[in-house]
Amino acid sequence: MNPASSSASVAAPLDVVREEPLCAETPREVLQQAVTPRESVYVRSNFPTPSLDASHVIVVRGAVQHPYEVAVHELAAWPQHEVLVTMECAGNWRLGMDPVPVGEPWSYGAVSTTAWRGVRVADLLTRAGIAPEAVELLTIGADKGERDDSVTPGPVTFARGLPVDAAMHPDTILATHMDGEPLTQHHGAPARLIVPGWYGMASVKWVAAFELITTPFDGYFQRQRYVYKTAEGDTPVTRALVKSFLAKPERSADGRVLTARGWAWSGFGEIARVQVQVNAGEWVDAELIPSTSPYAWTGFSLVLDIPAGPVTVRTRATDTAGNTQPDRIEWNSLGYGNNAVRTFVID
Repeated sequence: MNPASSSASVAAPLDVVREEPLCAETPREVLQQAVTPRESVYVRSNFPTPSLDASHVIVVRGAVQHPYEVAVHELAAWPQHEVLVTMECAGNWRLGMDPVPVGEPWSYGAVSTTAWRGVRVADLLTRAGIAPEAVELLTIGADKGERDDSVTPGPVTFARGLPVDAAMHPDTILATHMDGEPLTQHHGAPARLIVPGWYGMASVKWVAAFELITTPFDGYFQRQRYVYKTAEGDTPVTRALVKSFLAKPERSADGRVLTARGWAWSGFGEIARVQVQVNAGEWVDAELIPSTSPYAWTGFSLVLDIPAGPVTVRTRATDTAGNTQPDRIEWNSLGYGNNAVRTFVID
């Protein structure tokens, strides 16, 4: 079926940032849950949503020994694999940067934790036989549109290159299901890539082709977007930076005790430590609640005595690779990777 603009209704509850192409956040109250309900998983679209079904054919080609095609409905006969992943848009909390950069005006709800199920990409590529000279897997989506700033004329197709070793990781999958049900249209149906630990742009939706390439991809969404543009130059956006947020602060009836609960995650390692600070006081270690997946956020909880009246609360996470949230990030003109320590006001 040829991709076409979809008129599918927006799943609720979502906090819509833009109607068309659809961009919508997971609501604050839903972010309190360890696993995000499928109807509230955030949506990031760059172009109109393609309308595809299970007869859609995915092409595996490029630097391979045996190119082939597979219809999505045929993937049900392949070995299945499920992985629980916290996925975050690289532009999440763009509104927290000063000045606010160009791009979608995301608050902090462009993040969700979801169980994805499908076929290991390694199985698909092994069947094709990867040529030794291949350096990246180029994943091409079925979504496309015009970009005024594109350096090449004509419509731009969403496509991303991924190092072959990341593509062959046993937890990188071509997903056909989320939360035990088939993908929704807005989340990439009938099949999307899932790359645990990377920002969401790597998890290409509406996959049309896998192409093994012998030189690094330099397309629009690899070199003009999803790069940290700073005064020192451009750096590619890859794995999710260490981050935390307060999801459920609860104050006692007398107002003197605060129970601080939240989530922390990183694409560079497991969470090793979360600290909480009240009113610019000492940083105090929170209790970590182990995650059921190495790619899903880690819960934290801490009970603190606090003064009466409004208080400010900050959270700071550190991962096992030694990365700690900074007080401030280096501003970049496209507004990616804002993982600075946030301040919450508790009335």
